[in-house]
Amino acid sequence: MSTLSKRPDTIVLVHGFWVTPRSWEHWITRYEAKGYRVVAPAYPGFEVEVEALNHDPSPVERLTVSAIMAHLESVVGQLKAPPILIGHSAGGAFVQLLLDRGYGAVGVAINSAPTEGVRVTPLSQLKSTFPILKNPANRHRAVAFTYDQWRYVFTNTFDEANARAAYDRYHVPASGNIFWNSVLANFIPGPQDIAVNYHNDARAPLLFISGSEDNLMPPAVQRSNAKHYKSNTITEIKEFQGRSHLMPAQQGWEEIADYALAWAEEHIAHQPQAAPARHEIRPS
Repeated sequence: MSTLSKRPDTIVLVHGFWVTPRSWEHWITRYEAKGYRVVAPAYPGFEVEVEALNHDPSPVERLTVSAIMAHLESVVGQLKAPPILIGHSAGGAFVQLLLDRGYGAVGVAINSAPTEGVRVTPLSQLKSTFPILKNPANRHRAVAFTYDQWRYVFTNTFDEANARAAYDRYHVPASGNIFWNSVLANFIPGPQDIAVNYHNDARAPLLFISGSEDNLMPPAVQRSNAKHYKSNTITEIKEFQGRSHLMPAQQGWEEIADYALAWAEEHIAHQPQAAPARHEIRPS
């Protein structure tokens, strides 16, 4: 097992859909206090504040996976050393893509959207995505959640006051086009936007963190995504009880942030072994 000649000094935090980099605000402060440089890149067009995107969602309508990935690859590629990559929701899928393409020293995917080929679809996920998928015209729109929809999808285990505060502070519309394309990808021949090589032996270690009460990307989705990896690499799962989808902003987020960083630091630059090294970590 070999290691990098230089330990990462940078953490890259990749946000998901229906939020912006603002959703990482607490994590940025915490990781900077530990001596890391922290980069939380916005999707193209998301450099403005939450309030501006809600007022004019046209950047959301123009968004594509290829544009997001080109931007993320540019950000990560300019760093002096491979960073620690941490992504939430769709950001977890983008972290998987980055790792597959050779970026990053280690990756953590929190309540991750699945990569192509993961077909597990729990009922709570169907209910969560119905506001987008109920109308094919949403494929060409930026689709926002009402507060009640957000409450079910993102903050179902928050108390009412914190759920409302999170909606007001973080919520923005999401790309209906990307969402529809991700659903259709499993029915189109050949690799699509969110495809990875599940047999890539050169991929850096990857941890899936799952919230037991996540309605949008439930634990079954995380387990299925992890099991798709057949390469001689480290792929692990940690499930936290009582957590909903918006784990980075949920009360007690410090435990998640510290666990993710400790795991990443422990597994930095661990290279493939002679046999697969997947270890599912049971809920604590």
